[in-house]
Amino acid sequence: MNPKSIVPHLSAVSRERREAANRHKAAVVWFTGLPSSGKSTTAHAVEEQLFRAGCQVYVLDGDNVRHGLSSDLGFGAADRREHLRRMAELARLMYEAGTIVLCAFISPTRASRRAARALFRDGAFFEVYTACPLKVCERRDPKGHYAKAKAGKIPEYTGVTAPYEAPLHPELVLKTDSRPVQACAASVIRLLRERRIISRTRGAHASSRNRVRA
Repeated sequence: MNPKSIVPHLSAVSRERREAANRHKAAVVWFTGLPSSGKSTTAHAVEEQLFRAGCQVYVLDGDNVRHGLSSDLGFGAADRREHLRRMAELARLMYEAGTIVLCAFISPTRASRRAARALFRDGAFFEVYTACPLKVCERRDPKGHYAKAKAGKIPEYTGVTAPYEAPLHPELVLKTDSRPVQACAASVIRLLRERRIISRTRGAHASSRNRVRA
């Protein structure tokens, strides 16, 4: 069958109706940064705060989806592009379901992040850069991947044998080496309030104690 002959079916329930029922807008928050820079840690802290506030929210974590949806892919440049294409398309489906999607992917190239952003309307996609010095990421690394990459045991590892292109104009930069994880989460939630994704009263109770670990 010719793929061009496949016609998409529109949902009987629009995103706008789902947003009205949820009492918040749908959005995609795309966390990007070096391995162990704090993407997943911050995303899960945001998720916890928004869930407690009654939001429809979910974290898409790069490590988790590689056990399933992207289990057939490696870590070469082509496979990374395909992995992120799949993740962006999955995020779009969840977005259309009215969800606030928190995506935690290294996504090392600006092109891949630009392609993800292009799937969403203006004001729905927020690039969050977890800025952390390489040496801090190496020290924080719970899996020992940096050391293995330096020893030649892991090829094409971002930050060691594969490049990372820092965002030029992200919606938010988080200095995760110096700020507590809940303070970083509070900054993300504040961004969502300022952009009218959530109301001013939702997600307003983030404490600032624990520090980013991964």
